[in-house]
Formats: sequence, structure tokens, C-alpha cells
Amino acid sequence: MKFPSSKPLSCSYIIIFSILLVFNIFHNTTGSTTRLPKNETVPAVIIFGDSIVDTGNNNYIETVAKCDFTPYGRDYIGGKPTGRFSNGKVPADFLAEIFGVKKILPAYLDPNLQLQDLLTGVSFASGGAGYDPLTAKIASVLSLSDQLDLFKNYIKKIKKAVGESRTATILSKSIFIVCAGSNDIANTYFSTPFRGAHYDIPGYTDLMVRSATSFLQELYGLGARRIVVSIPSIGCVPSQRTLAGGILRGCSESANQAAILFNSKLSSQVDSINKRLADARLVYLDIYNPLLAIIQNPSQYGFQGANKGCCGTGKIEVSILCTSFSPETCTNASEYVFWDSYHPSEQASKILTSIVLDDYIYKFF
Repeated sequence: MKFPSSKPLSCSYIIIFSILLVFNIFHNTTGSTTRLPKNETVPAVIIFGDSIVDTGNNNYIETVAKCDFTPYGRDYIGGKPTGRFSNGKVPADFLAEIFGVKKILPAYLDPNLQLQDLLTGVSFASGGAGYDPLTAKIASVLSLSDQLDLFKNYIKKIKKAVGESRTATILSKSIFIVCAGSNDIANTYFSTPFRGAHYDIPGYTDLMVRSATSFLQELYGLGARRIVVSIPSIGCVPSQRTLAGGILRGCSESANQAAILFNSKLSSQVDSINKRLADARLVYLDIYNPLLAIIQNPSQYGFQGANKGCCGTGKIEVSILCTSFSPETCTNASEYVFWDSYHPSEQASKILTSIVLDDYIYKFF
């Protein structure tokens, strides 16, 4: 994988996107840091992963996994598309806000970044990435390994600007989010022939967990201490209902069962890493069940429905299939759990994060 300063990436022949809502954080009051325990403060929020937390990195690489066009971003500040896979803000932005860091989390590849942007955190995420290295290759996006290389470059920049000591403090006190896994299951395993022919579900989730464990340990080795991971009920997103839910478009049980198995294994690994590595504060976040509750009872949370997205028919449109020319696009995205067939609406992220946050925030400190 080459970065923008090198040779451009080759375009993918298949569109791969992610839905993992590993940690959607939202707070609708001014004093967002009041929820932090022990008068704790968070200097920065730093994010790795896929499209749910990509705040625009894919704008700067050659890939079909893009959304820098309308109607994406129509409810964002200024109503302009930014490369966020949403009608508005994405979880990365809400996360930075709730921890009192800033209201918008920029993409690391944004050429307009200033020093203060770096010191308070950025997103390295790339829509289409996954724990399986093959997942990013298929989509021609930044793999987790590529993102880690960018992070190493980031560390060099802040060390040069503020010195070794302050850099070490920023890294140890910041919140790190690793948002990946759904592309591996929904796309690489179930939608291509590359892995299914060689792995059953238990074997493939083992591969994912090995990759996740290696990545988390590398992050720790570079100074990260507060790290969050999980994977949602991927089988219930609109696209998976369309592709694998039968004539009634029910949830894909095979995808959901794979997610459940992966979550179980990942949770065990998180416990193991916390025991082995001094000062590690890895947190396994249960997003699967809260998201499933919203999907199964949308009206309880103020939504009209959850089996299709706002854009177009809502059943399959995503990225270049979701354009300003898409027919039937809804007028009010806040009434929908999903913005397109893969990604949540801004409103859904707000509600989901408020449900999840109170149960887990104490674990970071």
C-alpha cells in the first residue's frame, strides 16, 4: 500500500465498506467532560479502522470506496460532503466531543492539518479496511498496517514539536479506538471466494483475532494504553438483509453468528492482554446487543424503521451507488437508523452512543 506522497493506489474491482460501530460517542450538553471519573482529562482521541470512523482519509487515496460527493454530508456543517460515510458527523467526531477534546476529528491525510489538530487527535481510519490484511487489498484502501505506519509518522511529528516527555503523556492518556472487523465478515468472507474456500467460520475468526491481537500489542508498544474494540450485529445492516436475508430480507444469521463468535474470542484476548501488559486499559465494548435492540425496536428510539437506509431505496445503495441522483432518497435522515445500506445515520450514532457510554466509560481510567 502506497501513501499519497508515493505512487497512487490501484482502483479496486469491488466496493468494500464497513459498518463496525465499535464506539459511537455522543453528548448533547456543553459540559461533556463532566462524565469523566476522578477529574480525568483526555488530551487526544486517536482512531484506526474502517469507514464508520473514516473522517476523510479515503479522499486522498485512489479507491472506489469514497463518499466525497452529495448527498453524503448533507446534514454536516455547511451541508458539504467531507469523505465521512454519513449524512452528518460520524462516531469519531462524537467521541472527540464527549471526551472534551474537540467537536470534529480530522483525517490524518488532510493536507490542511495544523499542529493543534495533531496534538488533540486524528483519525487514521480508511473505509474498507479490516483485521484481515486481504480486506484492505481488495478495496485498495489503507490497511491497519498502513495506518500503523502513518501513526508512527504522527508520533515523530509531535515529538519534534513538543518533545519526548509530552508526547509520551499524550499517548498514554489518550483514548484509542480500533474500529474494524465487519468488512472481514460481511465482504471478504461471505462476498468473495478468497477466504471461504480455505477457512470455516471458526478458523476465519481465529485469523481475525490473531491479526487484532498483533495490532493491539503494536499499539501498546508505541505508547497507547486506553484502547477500545468490538464488532456489531453486521448481519442486520440493510445490505446484508438484501444479499443474504432471503425474500423477506431478514437478518443474515450466518454473519451475525460469525460476529458473535469473533466478539467472544476478542473479549477473551482483551482480558489476556490486560493481564500480561502493565498499565494496559483495553476495553471490550458490547455494541452488538445495543445496536440489535435499536434495529429490532426502532420506534422505541424514535425511528420509522431499520431494514433500509435513507439513501435511494435504502436496500443496497452505498458510496458511488448513493448519489444525488438516487431515487427515493428520504428527506429526513434522522428518522432512519441507517443513512445508506451500510452506515448509520448521524441520529442513530447519537442514540447508540448514549446507551453504550455510561456502562463503559469508567473502564478507561
